[in-house]
Amino acid sequence: MSTEYDYHHLHHVKEQSKSRHTLWITLILTAFFTIVEIVGGVLSNSLALLSDSAHMISDVIALGLSMIAIHLATRQPNARFTFGFLRFEIIASFLNGLALCVIALGIFIEGIQRILHPQPIQLGLMLVIASIGFIVNLVLTLVLHHSVKEEDNLNVKSALWHFFGDLLSSVGVIVSSIVIYYTGLLWFDPVISMVIGGIIFTGGAKIIKESYLILMESVPEQFNLDEIRSAIGQVEGVEDVHEMHLWSVSTDHYSLSAHVFINPNIQPFCVILAINETLKSKYGIEHSTIQIEHADINPHGEYGKEFLKHQRQVRI
Repeated sequence: MSTEYDYHHLHHVKEQSKSRHTLWITLILTAFFTIVEIVGGVLSNSLALLSDSAHMISDVIALGLSMIAIHLATRQPNARFTFGFLRFEIIASFLNGLALCVIALGIFIEGIQRILHPQPIQLGLMLVIASIGFIVNLVLTLVLHHSVKEEDNLNVKSALWHFFGDLLSSVGVIVSSIVIYYTGLLWFDPVISMVIGGIIFTGGAKIIKESYLILMESVPEQFNLDEIRSAIGQVEGVEDVHEMHLWSVSTDHYSLSAHVFINPNIQPFCVILAINETLKSKYGIEHSTIQIEHADINPHGEYGKEFLKHQRQVRI
């Protein structure tokens, strides 16, 4: 018999054509405007504009990682990567969030230096570039937001945070140029850039937290482990549930494993079938590994002794 299905009998791939198409469009437009904004930032000497261009460089890198993640997610599992390549989506998201936080800190540091040592700014060029950036970022933010609503992908969510930060950056640069034009307050430019940095840092921290929890294989927040344990315990023949784990391989890909003591008078395959059906119908968990045990046979130390003692008391 072929061993092909030993490691991928279930669907451990993630086809996301909408996300792929969206990210390609976003990557091309972002790369083009990044060049425009870098040139504009250097010529106008605006920190707010330069900070936005630096952020957009990270966008290009982030989108590149996201494209790689989506491509790898479509590859079939093999004997070495039995869960496929879905987890790279989370690794890429973690790196994206980290990049956001590092960029925000850099903007904050440079902002303090600019406040202490104000520099002249070419307001006309600054305003033109910022206005074009606002239009581009608004379109990309709406496109990504629509994609997130259709397909759940942490990479697209992290890209959305990048462009939401860019959109706010463009608004900040526009406001900054107008205020400086009418008041001559050059320190307003770095102050706006620092506010933008704070917003960018918040988005990055959120993405890092989400990806960190998945990488640490924590229980996804939408599940209550005690409730699921109780539901398994109510299956006919199940007498105890222990060694239970629930984690995300990637967004929308959940796995569960558990050991159960069962009544020896009931067919174990029927118990497994009932547990799997309960997990699928009630919680949408389709990948589960249930190990059937008997406390008299499988050693469980004090836990097993206490269970057997309790069972004898119940039967008496």
